[in-house]
Amino acid sequence: MYKAPVDDILFTLTAIAGFPSLLDQRFPDLDADTAAAILTEAGRFASDEIAPLAAIGDAQGARLAEGEVRVPDGWADLYHRWIAGGWNGLTAPESFGGQDLPHMLNVAALEMWNSGAMAFALCPTLTMGAVEALDKHGSEQLKALYLAKMVSGEWTGTMNLTEPQAGSDLSQIKTRAERHADGSYRIFGQKIYITWGDHEVTDNIVHLVLARLADAPEGTRGISLFLVPKYLLNADGSPGIRNDLLCHALEHKLGIHASPTCTMIFGDEQGAVGYLIGEENRGLACMFTMMNNARLAVAMQGVAIAEAATQKALAFAQERRQSGQAIVHHPDVARMLLTMKVLTFGARAISYACAHAIDSGHGDRAGLLTPIAKAFATDIGVEVASLGIQVHGGMGYVEETGAARLLRDARIAPIYEGTNGIQAIDLVTRKLPLSGGEAARGFIAELRAVSQRTELTAALDHLTEATEWLLSALESGQRDAALFGATPYLRLFGLTLTGIYLAKAADVDANRNGLYTFFAANLLRETSSLSHSVIHGADDLAAALSSLEPA
Repeated sequence: MYKAPVDDILFTLTAIAGFPSLLDQRFPDLDADTAAAILTEAGRFASDEIAPLAAIGDAQGARLAEGEVRVPDGWADLYHRWIAGGWNGLTAPESFGGQDLPHMLNVAALEMWNSGAMAFALCPTLTMGAVEALDKHGSEQLKALYLAKMVSGEWTGTMNLTEPQAGSDLSQIKTRAERHADGSYRIFGQKIYITWGDHEVTDNIVHLVLARLADAPEGTRGISLFLVPKYLLNADGSPGIRNDLLCHALEHKLGIHASPTCTMIFGDEQGAVGYLIGEENRGLACMFTMMNNARLAVAMQGVAIAEAATQKALAFAQERRQSGQAIVHHPDVARMLLTMKVLTFGARAISYACAHAIDSGHGDRAGLLTPIAKAFATDIGVEVASLGIQVHGGMGYVEETGAARLLRDARIAPIYEGTNGIQAIDLVTRKLPLSGGEAARGFIAELRAVSQRTELTAALDHLTEATEWLLSALESGQRDAALFGATPYLRLFGLTLTGIYLAKAADVDANRNGLYTFFAANLLRETSSLSHSVIHGADDLAAALSSLEPA
């Protein structure tokens, strides 16, 4: 059974990611003891109340019955206990009932919610992102009507981007919006893969929907964002009549079974009533507020699954006996467990460092770290969950142990909220050139100051070489060559950061030096081959492309 690693989380926050300095500089009213107490209680709730319902949620799944979406047994009560604890509003504005606490605390709590049951945590994750988008871009009237209920968690929020013909390419969106005489809009169209798009857990759902006006410019410059409630509000602000929208179907998925992934139909009759968020034709900028929030939250899903899988595999290895001893003492099993542990640590540290940059207002640093956190941590979630099954052997491949569920749940995270390939493209083509490349160069220089260990110096040299090559390739117009190297570059960055943070941890706590030594000997050396792939991969790939053509 999962046990929230509160001590490891607090160590990473304080010794690695800079939480104490953040409190001193930007959150003087929050002290370390209070923060620790918040995370301790979050860990108790995740371990004692969320985790026991994970298997039930996976087995039963969400289901569509008589036009209504039903969640697994006990999940509605669990959600209401969760919002009663005030967890939905940790970072939300105090003016609407939130606690205005650091993102660092929220992502640490999100890790524990997701380790308990990722399908459950997805619901509040989307609501938190919708709250941020509405708070930053919505009119005062919309905020007055909707924000307090969303901050409390009494109403949930969703993000409606994807359509059957428009996945990552949002310029292809066909959902249309029509202006109405009263200043509202009518929305017509279909959205797919909408997480928690319908359910009976709360008495209203606030959909944020991308749509296009008839006179809008072509492409992404012509997309607007609308708030479309499941139930229209009465004069007193309470939910009234049903809006013209419905869940047409639920997806049957590899994992996250308890999370209802909906096909949503807007405007099946007279049109779904919607309200503009921000300005017409500027909706994508508003939605990116929510998407950037979601990308770090998805990174925490990778960390969370990796942590849960490591705990489960270690417990099994300590109990399972083969050849007269517990398999934890078998060298290859120990190698797998240590690999799981160091990669989980690295994913956590990178994600917390990203949250620190957001809290500190370091926009370029947050921009640089967000795609690394999202892609590296979610890749690690899949890798570690797969290793967890291997540690279990045949018992991992059957559903009885729960190890298989973790891998099934983990597999979506590298796909949604921008595939990891898109994250790598974003890192190389948009974030790396920030400030003429000085954002990345400055960060790498800071990393060199953390530790002078020989292995880390070599890894940083590999990272520097790849960084300079990519910047030069982009400047000289070799965009395709740079894109060929984007994914290995992101992993190169992630592994180098993992090594730096493990060394920093070992300097603070000598008991952790063994983890650094293992990582440096077994995984950090990969940076050399990754740098080679960045610089020379385009030539190698170009020569092989013909093999992908039809015979």
